[in-house]
Amino acid sequence: MGMIGEFKEFAMRGNVVDLAVGVVIGAAFGKIVTALVDKVIMPPIGLLIGGVDFSKWAITLKEAGVDAAGKEIPAVVLGLGEFFNAVIQFVIVAFAIFMVVKAINRMNRKPPEAPAAPPEEVLLLREIRDNLKR
Repeated sequence: MGMIGEFKEFAMRGNVVDLAVGVVIGAAFGKIVTALVDKVIMPPIGLLIGGVDFSKWAITLKEAGVDAAGKEIPAVVLGLGEFFNAVIQFVIVAFAIFMVVKAINRMNRKPPEAPAAPPEEVLLLREIRDNLKR
């Protein structure tokens, strides 16, 4: 079998195709969660806190300036709002994945098996023991 045949066999395995579908759906879900956090969740929270736009919330460590040669030096900024949004997005995605895995595990759970009947020799030995006790 040539390299192309091996690659085709590898690529068409169920796990690889499932993984590819999962990555595509995950990317789309990530965009949905980003929009949910940025456009639906954070604006009301910012309004409650006092009109803070979290996407622009930052701490400036060093102001922008101009050096001696006239070249502009950008400001050094900690983008806390973007970080806060990313943390909320992560929590939402992690919770959604947890719920999916929990549902899959529940579907794959097998009912407990009944104990197997003891061998005939054990039954005979028990009968002999019970007769000797009498």
